Amino acid sequence: MTLPRAHRSRRTLLAAAVLSAGALALAGCGASDEPDASASDAPAEESGSDSSGDWPRTFENADGTTTEIAEQPENILSTTVSTTGTLLAIDAPVTVTATDANGDFFPQWADAADAAGVEKAWPAGAPDIEAAIAAAPDLIVVAMTGADAMADAVADLQDIAPTIVIDYGEGTWEELALELGEATGLETEAQSAIDEFDALVTETAEKITVPEGEANIVSYNGPGGSNPIGHADGPHGSILQALGFTIEEPDADWHTQPEPRADFVFADYEHLTELTADTTFVLSADDQAAEEGFGSDEVLANVPSVANGQVYGLGANSFRVDKFSATEIVEHIADVFAE
Repeated sequence: MTLPRAHRSRRTLLAAAVLSAGALALAGCGASDEPDASASDAPAEESGSDSSGDWPRTFENADGTTTEIAEQPENILSTTVSTTGTLLAIDAPVTVTATDANGDFFPQWADAADAAGVEKAWPAGAPDIEAAIAAAPDLIVVAMTGADAMADAVADLQDIAPTIVIDYGEGTWEELALELGEATGLETEAQSAIDEFDALVTETAEKITVPEGEANIVSYNGPGGSNPIGHADGPHGSILQALGFTIEEPDADWHTQPEPRADFVFADYEHLTELTADTTFVLSADDQAAEEGFGSDEVLANVPSVANGQVYGLGANSFRVDKFSATEIVEHIADVFAE
């Protein structure tokens, strides 16, 4: 059985869910933390029917290679802390994970990891092959890009256990969940996690009043550094659009990195003055931090969202989106904009 990478957009899954779920709103908003995608166009229910017994499976890696997974995994090593939350969200048997650079779990899923008995392997950026061997995994998950990437160590890791390579920056958490669900035989669990989240999104959208005009999403770092601005169809923009917001698309010419990204335009500080949306959501910040930073920056005083007093935090854990942080984002939006 060959597993195609997930390539369904969040909006496609939302639409499919509305058509198939009727009264249950938005069952299936899956698709990418940004526009990811590629699984197959077959309904998740069809994939899920194979989940317990159709092995071996061939996984199509993000780097263009393939990995054969002989049996359903029972002991997963996640070398990418940015992906561990999605593994936990689909009840995958992740037993060992890399951590953030400080040696910690991400706060949004730390309780879930503790409850599942997940052990810490190494901090992001300091991989330890000996620790990987000691973990005795039957599946290893590797990120192709990012601070927790180990793409250059895949050959060594493959000597330990089947190793799959994903790119969590190229899609929404829902798409990643579907992709990991196929690799682990947990298609049904992945779809259930998506459906649960989409039901929350639908319920919240019915309860809030969205401000007039557009909104933008900024990872505010101030002068002298890059200030990433979220794409309208990126992981954060997709959530906000599902809640009813219209997202301002940043100018692609502002991007300072060699390759374009599906999640952000990495913009120099000066370009923040060119934003036109009436509302700004600041990543990795609560409302107070957003107001004290972006909202109080004198250089940005004439930016419409600042002038309007409509600068909000998207949450302290909002930068890396998984089901746990996405839920925090939606719940915060409900608190701020409830009718």
